[in-house]
Amino acid sequence: MRHDPRMYLYDIRQAADFILQFTSGRTFQNYADDPMLRSAVERQFEIIGEALSQLSRLDSGLAEHIHDRAQIIGFRNALIHGYSEVDDETVWDVVETKLPVPVREIGTLLSAD
Repeated sequence: MRHDPRMYLYDIRQAADFILQFTSGRTFQNYADDPMLRSAVERQFEIIGEALSQLSRLDSGLAEHIHDRAQIIGFRNALIHGYSEVDDETVWDVVETKLPVPVREIGTLLSAD
């Protein structure tokens, strides 16, 4: 069991870094055509959402520094529970337009150590 809620920030950052690594130099078409890439990216988003959910339970004040945390957790839930309806374009859009925000926020929180 984790005792330091900040450890979830490291998990989120690592998962986000993996997503950025997996998708670097790739296009949406690459993503859509590669089931292993899609699975890897979706798994990392699941980790981000779950880690943020746990962080919210353990330290809501810290979690409040993450913009759109409810939507991030909801995205995780949609990926897991609505797996048959996952829209590849939506996931790719999150990679390109939404992921940079929590990456910056978590970087700021972790640098405050």
